[in-house]
Amino acid sequence: MITFKKVKVCFSLIFVLVNIFYIAPCYSLSTREDLFKSALDLSSGGNFNLALQEWNRYLDAYPDDAAGFSNRGNVKLVIGDVEGAIDDQNNSIILNPSAIDPYINRGIAEESLGLWLQAKKDYMFVISKDSKNFSALYNLANVEGSTSEWDKARDLFSKAALYNPGFAMARSSLALADYQLGNIDESEKELKKLIRRYPTFADARAALTALNWSKGEFGKAESNWIAVTELDPRYSDNEWLIKVRRWPPKPTNDLMKFIDLK
Repeated sequence: MITFKKVKVCFSLIFVLVNIFYIAPCYSLSTREDLFKSALDLSSGGNFNLALQEWNRYLDAYPDDAAGFSNRGNVKLVIGDVEGAIDDQNNSIILNPSAIDPYINRGIAEESLGLWLQAKKDYMFVISKDSKNFSALYNLANVEGSTSEWDKARDLFSKAALYNPGFAMARSSLALADYQLGNIDESEKELKKLIRRYPTFADARAALTALNWSKGEFGKAESNWIAVTELDPRYSDNEWLIKVRRWPPKPTNDLMKFIDLK
């Protein structure tokens, strides 16, 4: 598995960017290997338009490659061709039904269209094959949250964090779900732990800003918010918080009230 990370990403695509590419089996012809590697390197480097051209070349020559279709589908999703991304993941699944990454990647594309039931089905299929797959658990949690099932979302975020303890976004999302459900002490405890370990993690600081403000701790809220504005200004955007990052409504509303008072 090859991983690809960017410092600032659209959170709705976080698992495209974490699990975006996987390596096809080795081939006897070096030209095939070289072309695959070239497309993979361009994708991993964020050169998505050039990567798309290279994946097109590769799949024109080798239309039997499931990994190639899945990787091209992820590139298409990043550049906004969601329907094309789903088509490529479908082709990948047809060619290699046992691979689970294309199901996750298709689910992410379906989420971007608000196709919650379809995305949920794909994630649950992956979990049925691998109950500890933290990518599927996290994305399924986002689907449950998007349909206001915050109890279910909380349990899934908790599992994702359990199976990948270093997955800070899952832990922050767990704290936000607790915030939404009224488990304020648990939420605050987790957010403080995250900030101690990751001082520049804007999501946790923004969440703690809202929580501090809701408790009347205005000085602490101001202190955390100053850090957030320097780290990631998107947290002042209500629409981004709800539609892209997909925060729960209560912490979102509290943060917006804090900002409005400023």
